[in-house]
Amino acid sequence: MKKSIINKQLFASFAIAATILTGCSKDYFDKQPLDAISDATFWKTEKDADLALTGCYNIGAGWAGESFWMPRGVLYLDLMAGLGSEKELIPDHMTDGTLTPSYWVAGAYWGNAYNKIATCNNFLGNIANITMNDNKKAMLTAEVRTIRAYELFNLALYYGAVPMPTRVLSIAEANSISRTPQAEVWAFVEKELTESYPNLPVTRVSAERGRICAGAALAILGRVQMAGKKWAAAAATYKKVIDGGAYSIDQAGFRQLFMQTGENSNEIILAAQFLEDTYGHVLLQYLYPETWGGWHQFSVYNELVQTFECKDGQTIQASPLYNSNTPYDNRDPRMDYTVMINNRTTFKGTLFVSTPGSSSPDRMNKYNWSGYCINKFMDSSFSGNLMNYGGNFTLIRYAEVLLSYLECKMEAGDAIDQALLDQTINKVRGRATVNMPAVTATSAATLRPIVRRERVAELAFEGIHYFDILRWGTAATELNRQFTGMKLTNSPSTYTDYPVDANGFFIYQKRNFVTGKNELWPVPQSERDINKNLTQNPNY
Repeated sequence: MKKSIINKQLFASFAIAATILTGCSKDYFDKQPLDAISDATFWKTEKDADLALTGCYNIGAGWAGESFWMPRGVLYLDLMAGLGSEKELIPDHMTDGTLTPSYWVAGAYWGNAYNKIATCNNFLGNIANITMNDNKKAMLTAEVRTIRAYELFNLALYYGAVPMPTRVLSIAEANSISRTPQAEVWAFVEKELTESYPNLPVTRVSAERGRICAGAALAILGRVQMAGKKWAAAAATYKKVIDGGAYSIDQAGFRQLFMQTGENSNEIILAAQFLEDTYGHVLLQYLYPETWGGWHQFSVYNELVQTFECKDGQTIQASPLYNSNTPYDNRDPRMDYTVMINNRTTFKGTLFVSTPGSSSPDRMNKYNWSGYCINKFMDSSFSGNLMNYGGNFTLIRYAEVLLSYLECKMEAGDAIDQALLDQTINKVRGRATVNMPAVTATSAATLRPIVRRERVAELAFEGIHYFDILRWGTAATELNRQFTGMKLTNSPSTYTDYPVDANGFFIYQKRNFVTGKNELWPVPQSERDINKNLTQNPNY
């Protein structure tokens, strides 16, 4: 009998937990081999609870991708949101006007999220049966409620109304469950997180590093409240994270935050955890240019490159430092940390070359590339197998909290003064390896575009931009236009080798976002074939 993905109980996650990291630590829970597991035999001891918790944190490894926890899945979100493209156009189809209910990517995010929710529901339905310290039980329960809340929030963000199972369902229930309105899902998520964070520690001992702390639950809660435009509530939530004192902007280096050497930074609030040879992932194989043994699967749009300010803190349209003939000079250092640029970026002592017609394996005209490559996660400290990378992948950083707090105060109509700017956006811009000029604008009309631009420059490819353009209501504008690639010529009127715009940038791809349709993803057709109670989003 066919059954909805919503019903799946991932007892398999317990059986393979010996090779699964907790979402917070590169230590493993001790266990005996589990060849066959049932609720009647498993939920007996505190070790069983620890092992079950591991199953809830399980995000997949290796090739697993389309989820709100896995590196590739999170990166895909920002490609969908118009920061770049993929060689096979896999995530691009989600927002280019071609998305259908049968497209497997939309189904994969749905399925992976509900797999995790089912695992969490099974945990929450059985943890009461175990005799253990009440405080620890409350903490484990809070962790799992937070994980479930994260998944439900994202499902409702991208699909709108979604099924909201809060316990393990029978096959019949799973095959007939209806969609819960987005606002109701988010209200449930808000309640779950509000009740959970007080039972979570502010910090963790080193053996538990990476497991969810109060700050992570609060940061997710802040996202939920921002999505609902609950500005004052979100500001208060983010202020709790700030006042907790557990996190800070890392001065050691922006680039190092996205390498194994920086994965224990106090700036990182929540990260998906990995371990080379045991629980590795393959993002670097997709990410690296061919020069360094990768597939150069992803490329960057020039529109992202143009978002980065000049060193004087002004946009390229306003700054006297900007020269269209040398467009990459005198720019925010985060541009170079984020994007590999032809004949400019050096990695491990070798120059990145994408000049069309050259002998470089990364030449622009070899594949469907823009000529730019993602630089942000290129880990110069790693020399192993690119398909077995053990570096963590950050999901939430303190920089996001500070920028979100400022935005919420601004949108709530609160007075903005220099002290608040210095406590938030200027801390982010002022880190030693960025050192951009301080923001001084205090009126909402002037500050709003600065804050939005800062979120792009600071958080690009960290999975937050799609969330941003949906709640800003700018997705249709951002994703219904012609995108460009690398600079090819300073004489565009006479250049004929490749199509270029008036400024000499490669005319690359066009997105055709459909207003009134693509703001939401479709409910997967495979689910609707099983469950006739699942309605479809408009125009699919």
